[in-house]
Amino acid sequence: MDFTPIALHIFASRAKRTKKWKGRVEELQRQQLEWLLRRASDTEIGRKYKFREILNSPDPIEEYRNHVPTVAYDDIRAYAMRMLAGERDVLWPGICRRYAQSSGTSGGKSKYVPITDDCLRRNHYPGTSDVVAHYLQMNPKSRIFSGKSLILGGSFANELNLKKGVKVGDLSATLIDRMPKLADMVRVPGKRIALMEDWSEKLPALAEAASRSNITNISGVPSWFLTVIKEVCKIRGTAKISDVWPDLEVFFHGGIDFRPYRKEYEALTDPEKMHFMETYNASEGFFAFQNDFSDHSMLLILDGSVFYEFEPLGGGKPLTAWEVESGKTYELLISSSNGLWRYHLGDTVTVTATDPVKIRIAGRTRSFINAFGEEVMEDNANRAIEAACEATGAGIANYTAGPFYAHDNKKGHHQWLIEWNKEPDSIGRFSEVLDKALQEVNSDYQAKRAHSIFLDPPEIITVRQGLFDDWLASVGNHKLGGQKKIPRLSNTRSLIDQLLEINR
Repeated sequence: MDFTPIALHIFASRAKRTKKWKGRVEELQRQQLEWLLRRASDTEIGRKYKFREILNSPDPIEEYRNHVPTVAYDDIRAYAMRMLAGERDVLWPGICRRYAQSSGTSGGKSKYVPITDDCLRRNHYPGTSDVVAHYLQMNPKSRIFSGKSLILGGSFANELNLKKGVKVGDLSATLIDRMPKLADMVRVPGKRIALMEDWSEKLPALAEAASRSNITNISGVPSWFLTVIKEVCKIRGTAKISDVWPDLEVFFHGGIDFRPYRKEYEALTDPEKMHFMETYNASEGFFAFQNDFSDHSMLLILDGSVFYEFEPLGGGKPLTAWEVESGKTYELLISSSNGLWRYHLGDTVTVTATDPVKIRIAGRTRSFINAFGEEVMEDNANRAIEAACEATGAGIANYTAGPFYAHDNKKGHHQWLIEWNKEPDSIGRFSEVLDKALQEVNSDYQAKRAHSIFLDPPEIITVRQGLFDDWLASVGNHKLGGQKKIPRLSNTRSLIDQLLEINR
């Protein structure tokens, strides 16, 4: 039975409401901040920064921006850990029992982002409803509710000693765990399989369950899903997933750049039916979604209990959502119902429209690799390189690393181009130590490397002496004897391909 006509009626109002956002960006965003400040006024952070006084000031927005500092995770780590230990009314009212674990910064292996009941109720789940509502609006011929959803999520695996009732893990694990029973009835796999920690057991169980289901829509990270889809195709003895799921019509994707994966997905699916819809659903909140198949930018959710600020990349005072300029790129800051206040997400976005606001994710604020959802940061790389050199007696003159995308039956992995001052006793040993050290400092990389299911070990490529100096000269940087500005990590192959060509 196809329940899509009923769903069209139920979701229609959510899609219609965004049509009324034009001309109301400032009004909606002021409402969000005022609600946030009022809700948290009796918390420790609310008393510290006098949220009640801010609310009673002539201009609460300006007063808030003048008196509350912007922060990164390391600035609030102590608060988050106290909340995790059971303290109440710290960054948000009450006790928070769920946390999203994501890649850490220089202060620790992982970040633990509070997932409050308010954030789930007013942000994450409504954001999911927005995506479905707008998809149905864009594709009125959809039969999405004639079958089931395949939602690929993580688990509650972590390395903490937790109080009873506290859960820490991937955001997707919490969303699946808290999903309403009605939604759970139309989802594959069941909760037991979906929340398994060991991917060597989870992947075959998930693929087997999915191969026997009528899947109409899939949701998850593109790199992860390729592995699952290929496993399902293997079980059913076919090269195209559309042969297994003939009614598959949409992939709701996010987390990493979809462009390197689009062609492979198009080859695996039925181009007459398949749609791709990008979402911006991070550990810290659900912020935006694509609302036009012909436009890859995303509509910023203005009424999801998030107050946005946009910091110019060259520095300067962060702007509100109604002050931004189309075509400009900014670092995104949020204040939200999970207790994050003027928080640097670490993402940069390019504004493509201003009324209402539409954005595209431009990248991270720092050097990184996130081609497979691993979020390896430069600090992670430097610490791993140091450990590998110490273990193998190696010395490095210069290095850079980037993604190698899966093809010809090879899995994706990282390529490290290294110019040695002193070569290690064993390149293989160096690679092993590097890999292990990265797993120790980065939980997302550790998850992707587990059993080499999603990501193969790093590949070390020794390059000739002077290669990086030659590249600097080729791009107009002639300060070869001074400070060398070599990008340590890149999320595309552009730099690595240039260097390999020069190396030849």
